[in-house]
Parts: sequence; C-alpha cells; structure tokens
Amino acid sequence: MSALQPNPSSNDQLALATALTAKTNLLCVGLEDGIADILELVTPTTRLLLNWWFGAEQCASRSFNFHPGQKQAILNTIVAHEVLQAPDLLALYQAVAPDALLTGTRLSEVAQAKHNHPKYCLKMATGTGKTWVLQTLMVWQVLNKSALLAEGLIDARFTRQFLVVAPGLIVYERLLDAFLGKESAGVRDFSSSDISRYAELFIPELDRDAVFAFVRGNVCNKAEIGLKATGNGMIAITNWHLLNGSDDEISPDEMVSAESLANPQDLIAQLLPLTPGRATGNSLDVLDRRYARGDVLDFLAGLPELMVFNDEAHHIHDFKKEGEATEVEWQKSLTKIAEPKGISFVQLDFSATPYNDVGSGKNKKKVYFPHIIVDFDLKTAMKQGLVKSLVLDRRKEVAALPLEFKAERDDDGNPTLGEGQRVMLRAGLQKLKKLEADFAKIDPNRHPKMLVVCEDTSVSPLVSLFLQQEGLGDDEVMTVDSGKKAELGEKDWAPVRERLFNVDNHQNPRVIVSVLMLREGFDVNNICVIVPLRASQAQILLEQTIGRGLRLMWRDAEYGDIKRENRELIHAGKEPGSLIDILSIVEHPAFQSFYDELMKEGLVGVDDGTNDGGSGVGDMISVGLSTDFAKYDFAIPFILREAEEWLAHHAPEISKLLPFAALSRSELAAMIGKGDLFTSQDLQSHTLFGDYRVDGAVMQVAGYNDLLSRLTRRISQALSQPLPKGNKIASHLANPYLQVHTAELASWLEDYIENQLFAEPFAPLENENWRLLLLTPVLDHICQQFALALIEGEQQTSDDACEVKHRYLSEVEKLMMREAYSLPVTKSIYERLPFPANKGGLEKMLIEWAQADSHIEAFSKISETRHHFVRLRYVKEDGLPAFYSPDFLIRTSDAIYLVETKAQQQVNHPNVQRKLKAAVAWCERINGLPSSERQERSWHYVLLGETACYDWRDKGAHLDELLAFAKARPQLNSLTQTSLDLN
Repeated sequence: MSALQPNPSSNDQLALATALTAKTNLLCVGLEDGIADILELVTPTTRLLLNWWFGAEQCASRSFNFHPGQKQAILNTIVAHEVLQAPDLLALYQAVAPDALLTGTRLSEVAQAKHNHPKYCLKMATGTGKTWVLQTLMVWQVLNKSALLAEGLIDARFTRQFLVVAPGLIVYERLLDAFLGKESAGVRDFSSSDISRYAELFIPELDRDAVFAFVRGNVCNKAEIGLKATGNGMIAITNWHLLNGSDDEISPDEMVSAESLANPQDLIAQLLPLTPGRATGNSLDVLDRRYARGDVLDFLAGLPELMVFNDEAHHIHDFKKEGEATEVEWQKSLTKIAEPKGISFVQLDFSATPYNDVGSGKNKKKVYFPHIIVDFDLKTAMKQGLVKSLVLDRRKEVAALPLEFKAERDDDGNPTLGEGQRVMLRAGLQKLKKLEADFAKIDPNRHPKMLVVCEDTSVSPLVSLFLQQEGLGDDEVMTVDSGKKAELGEKDWAPVRERLFNVDNHQNPRVIVSVLMLREGFDVNNICVIVPLRASQAQILLEQTIGRGLRLMWRDAEYGDIKRENRELIHAGKEPGSLIDILSIVEHPAFQSFYDELMKEGLVGVDDGTNDGGSGVGDMISVGLSTDFAKYDFAIPFILREAEEWLAHHAPEISKLLPFAALSRSELAAMIGKGDLFTSQDLQSHTLFGDYRVDGAVMQVAGYNDLLSRLTRRISQALSQPLPKGNKIASHLANPYLQVHTAELASWLEDYIENQLFAEPFAPLENENWRLLLLTPVLDHICQQFALALIEGEQQTSDDACEVKHRYLSEVEKLMMREAYSLPVTKSIYERLPFPANKGGLEKMLIEWAQADSHIEAFSKISETRHHFVRLRYVKEDGLPAFYSPDFLIRTSDAIYLVETKAQQQVNHPNVQRKLKAAVAWCERINGLPSSERQERSWHYVLLGETACYDWRDKGAHLDELLAFAKARPQLNSLTQTSLDLN
C-alpha cells in the first residue's frame, strides 16, 4: 500500500498514531493485490470490504477513490479495533506504543475512567473528507453486525447502534445532508446524500440495497432520539445540546468555562432554567427539551451497545479553574452513556485540531489528545494538493498604516468598524472582484465567495452595512451568526440554510459574514477569500477559520498542471502564477505566528499587490467550438444492442436419415450371439457408456430408456466440446450443445431406431435385439447421422438490426487548456487544441502535421476528462481491467483513425500492446456495422511511435500515408474483448 508517513512533529504526543500507522502499513503490504497479512486477521465481511475499497481492480474501475489520508484512517481504525481488539485506550498503548506510557504523565492520563472503553481519535485536516471516513466505518460496522446476526453469533466489536454528535447547528445540518440528502422545500432527496452518491465507493454492489434500507429506516434526528421506532438499529444524529443540556444556538466553547464562571451573570444563566424576558430560551418547547434531556441520556445509557462518532471532537476537552481540571458536560454525558456498556461502547472522534492551547506568549503550546490514532495534518494535505494552497494578501497600504484591527466605539459607546478593518474588507472585496472577472472568462458557472469572520455578533451587521456602502446589494451579502435561527424561527431559517449550503451553485450571495457559526461544518468549495477580523490568537480558532476555505474548487484533471506549478512556486518562495485553487487570506496581525510556521515549510505564499495586472487564472483559457464545427465533427458509434440471433432447430426428417448398411441385421446378430454382458464404447471419444445389467438375457424397459437417455446426452455433448476420457461424465463438464428440448431428441432417436436404423421395423426389446444397439459401429452410425441432421437443421434467426447510438465530440462544447500549451487549428471542432505541458512534443508535432496536411479532413484531440465517453476498456498485464482514452481522432477521405502516440521506448510495453489489441477488436465491431452508421468510412487504430512519426514527416510523407501504413490489423486473441464506455 502507499503508506502515509506520520507527522514527525510532536512525535511524543502522537506516539500512538506513529506506532499504529507503522504496524498497519506492515500488515497491509500487498493489500491492493489481495495478499496482505491483515486479510487473514479480519472477518470475511471486512476482508470483502477491504478488497472493495482498496483492491487494485476495484480502484481502477472507479472514477473516484479514497486518498492516502482517508485510507490510512480507515485501516488504522480497523487494525486498532478489529485486529488488536484493545478493550480500552491503555490496552491499545500497551499493544503498539508501550514506551510512550513512560513519558511524562501519559500513563496516568490514559488510565482515567473516561478512556475505559475502545476510544480512537482521527486527526484529519479540514477539507480532506472526514465525513467519508465516518460513513465508511459505519458501513464496516453494519455489514459485519448483519453477517453475525445472520449466523446467530455475537461479537462486541460490531454494532448497528450509532450516535453521531455535532458541535453546532451547521455541522448537524451537514450530517443530515450526508445521510439523508439535501433538503428542498422541506423534503430531503436521498439520492443527493453522500451515502447514495458515492455508494460505488462505500458499499459493495450486492450490499447496497440493504445499507440504503438501513440508513433510510434508522436515521433519527435530534428530536426523534428515543422516540422514533427503528427496525434493526439506529443512526441518531444530534448536535451538542443533547449532551450539554443547553440551547441549540450556543456554541460548545461558549458553555461554562473558566472565564464564564468568573461572571455572575453567566453563572446564573447556567443554573437557573428561567430568566426574565421573552427570549426563545423561555419557550415551552425549549424547556420541554431541557426536561426531556435526562430521558434521552437514560435511553442511550440503556442501550446494550453503542458506537459514538464525535464530529469536530476538539470541543470535548477539559478546562482548568485554579489548577483543577473540569470536564465539559459533553464528556460527562458520554462517560455516563459508556459506563454500563464496557467494551460495547466505542468512541470515534474526528477533528482537524484535536488539541488544547496551553500557556500564553512564548510559552504557548499545543497539547494533543492522547487517543489520536492517525495523523493526516494540514501540511501533508497541502503538499499532496488535496486542499487549496494558501496565499497571504499583504497589501502595501495595509502594511504601511499603523491601524487598529479591532472594532472601535463612538462617543455614545456604540461599536463601529475600525479603520484597519475597513482596509481589510476593501482589500478582500478587491480580490473577490478580480477572481470573479478572471474565473468568468474560463467558466461562468464558477462563483468565488468571500467569507468575513467577525469578532462578535455586534460587529457582523456593521460589516454588512459597510459592504453595502461599498456597492454590494442586499442579496449579495449574507449574514449568518449564532442568533440567526432564533431570530427567524424554524420555518424561515430553512430557506436560509438551504441557500447557505448551496452558495457554490449561485452567483449570490457573493460575501458571507459570520462570527462563530460557520467556523465548522460549512463544507462548500468556492470560498476563495477570507477576511479574519477576529482578534483571538487561539491557534485552534485560526486553523478552523482557514479551514472554511480549504476545499478544492477546481477538481478536474486539466487544472492539475497549473495547480502543481503553483505549489512549486510557493515552495520556492515565489508568487503563484494563478489563483486556481488558491485561498487568499487578507492578513490579520494576530495570525502572523501561525503563517510563519507554514511559510518555513514553503506552504504559504505572499501576494504583496505588485502584480494586480496579472490574471487570476494564469494562462488558462476556455476554448469553444468553431463556427463551422459540424463538418469537422466525429460521430462515434456505440452498439447498444447487437442484432439478436439464436439457433432454431428443425426436426430432422427421420425417413431421410441413412440406415446402417455396413452389415445386415442377421450378420450383426450372428456376430454377437446371446446372453453376454456388453460394455459399449464410443469410438470417437473412447468413452464408455457404462455397463448394463441384464437379467435372464432380457433388457428391461427402464434399461432401454436409460440407454436412450445416455445416447441423447452423448450426442448433445459431442457437438459442443471434446468428450472426457473414462466412463464418467462429471457434472461440471456437462455443457450440452442442445440446452433444451432433449426430450424431443430422445423421441427422434427412438423413432429412428425403431423405423429407419435397419431400413425396416425394429423392436429393441424383442428377441434380444437391443444387443445390436450396443455395438460400437451401430452407436457410431447413430451419433453421426443425428449430428449431421442437427447441424443441417440449424438456422440463425435475427429479430432486427443491431441498435446503435452515436455520441459526438461536439457534445463537449468547450475545453479548458493553457494557452502556452495549445495551438490554433482550423480543421477541428475546437478553435485550439492542447498538448501536454510535460513531454508533449510528439503530440504538438502531430497537431501541426495534421493541420498542414491537405489529405487530413478533420482531427481532434480527445480530452480524458471531458470526452469521458471515448474510453476503451482493456485488460492490463496483471490481469486487471482498466480504461484509457486514445490521444486523437483523425479523419481522411476513406478512414477514421483512433491514434495513440507513444515515446519509442514505450511502444512495446505489454500494457500498450494490450491497449492496441483491445482497440483493434473494437474497430472490427464498428466495421461490421452498415457504412451509414460509421460515417461511410472504415475505423482503424494506429499506435504511432516517436521515431516513425518524425522519420515520415521529415521525408515529406503525408500523415494519412503513415496512418494507412501503421494501422493495426486484427488478431485473434482472447484479450481483444472490449467495448467503448458509454456513460
């Protein structure tokens, strides 16, 4: 497997993750090929799942798979829980990292009661797909538990009872979307859920219906826990309030803390259920929920088994007051639920920032959670290009002015935006406008957004007002903070939430203003500019703020080169060449230490505003269809259904079958005598029919019927395959030529024997006549006559012509390419054609040659990402199926060529030759169609090596001459079974 190397920083604190990753990687060597040691240590169900998720064959057949960080998280969890079967955190340390228990206070820490059950924390950077891992692990649990129940077995490692806990409303809504689908007009569309959209990855095909039924029937929202009747399990999804005993709209970090305990008003608010006023907290509905909280916790505690997934689990932490550690209510509730269950309570925590900030100033440091079992941090994700690259906007006007970056107060004590905040907002707005204009040039459906994170709820309306004064409309600015839902009510909040989670698909809002509510779970892709107005220097908050914009916006492979170049430029300390998948942070002085750490590793770039004239998309351009594209288009035929043919058999005319004439009946009878035991043998196959028991020299009717049955079977098999040696026919070899109507064949045989075999009536059961039928020449004659009669009686019948559908290259109306790596053309459906930035000289030459050659009528480059329907299936050298796209389609006056260009040393590579055979077979199928279905031309595949291309061109040959000379000829080979992939 491709091992994920643990982050070496903070290696003492992350010793468990480091040691477990090393052990897992060792157990999983050869997993892709199905030969890893782990496969012998897990259940058959897990073995099947591991092959489905990570097997080379399955991965090659999918367009999306787990990235290395997700893969490591899944495997580490399975090894820790299923293979090592550690009953608690202390036992897990003893199994994989015993030396770490001798460091500091680690031993006493992991031995605490709150760790007395299987407990794992997955440290994964924001934007790297934690929810996918959560859902995959749930599938692992559900399918294993179901398999055990089907066999009447019990295994405490597996369950179908789940509690998924989110820290706030936004994450809670995101989880409901992931499991049940997005909500529109109050109705959730399950097909839009993650579990449905990515089922091809999460769930083996045969198990999908069962998993879908489980999810749809057992998900409980926070109001249904303990009340909704579920059939065979539960997926309870709630936000933190269930475990904290507080209102939905308050953040977990704003619950009782060391600071709030010092404030009498906050303390009273926590202790008293009612306070004067008309706030939502006094409504009967809220009070009922608070009262019912105890019942829900009792219900969860009463379950015999439970697996808890804590999303954004950094909220489950201790705080200290006067040196004494105090647990938050979230953790206290989990401890209460876990207490009666023992090892049947499993806790899985997910967080990008599973640590607490301790100390201040120069003494400030991170203290990581002790149960982290995998470390896939932001730095690793950035290096692998799994998230956006970071760039700081250091505007000269910001750096030059000694400004205050906090909100100010006017003479009446009302908050106002500081001048530094105004400058930051203008800088962010300027960057947003640039991105909008540049992105629209290549894709008008991409809508970059700006996120403003305010210091408190009193500032957010000031920011919205300021942005409107800067020219933005009401619908272009959206304010979302922790009081928004309470202000609007559930009915009016629903459309706001729907609009918020679909901002990627709409031009407005352009700017989103928030305080804390959107710091987690706001999983959109188009946040490209962040203006952090918060003055807090807590690193955990800084990372969460940055995390809102990390998800990739440009995921297509055609942007891979330019994004890779950006990362290389940033690593070299240079300004990136474009803003494709760049997250711009309008710098706040409080964040400098966080950025400095990333800059040291070459992971953050700087935009000082000196290159405002440059394009935000670099040299990426969108190339559309030419005005006369129709005459250069290619209609690619897809055979949806072959002409249906079947074998029909006419009943043989028995009177026309030849009788046995080598010897007369009397001569045969004289040869064999009477009263002997006969064994028959087929001369062609040397196969014994078997011995026949003869009582008193008389064959019984049952024996004669058995003889007819054996004779029928022998004839039907003789026509389909060579017969085995010996006197038995194994059932697995029984592959008769006639699959049906063998009873009719038996009746034809009986008719022939009794009326035509000896050219006169023949009664097998009289006077021991049956003996004649056991003679090899007679049996051979019967088989021969019927074999010929059956073959001659065949006729191939077709119901109609084959069904063909055509797909046109012009269905893809535009291609994305880099201007520096493309050429203008006139004989193609596109105005320009691209070639690879790396080692693309041969393709560039071929485009120039085809453009200049008058014998070439039309040609086009095939885009692997856009022309997804032009893919050939083939079998690789290792026996696994795969796909590939040829490089070009070229049309001449009499032929259409699928052209693949290769460096000379690659031409004879086994996989290249297998692609060739597959493509030739496909072309032969196409050439079998009527000419009207294939643009009146024959189709051919050409593999062009570099040497031949340059040699023919330099000698002044026409390209069509080279293509006609180099076209691959059909070969009979079992590897040539193929088809184009029609999506």
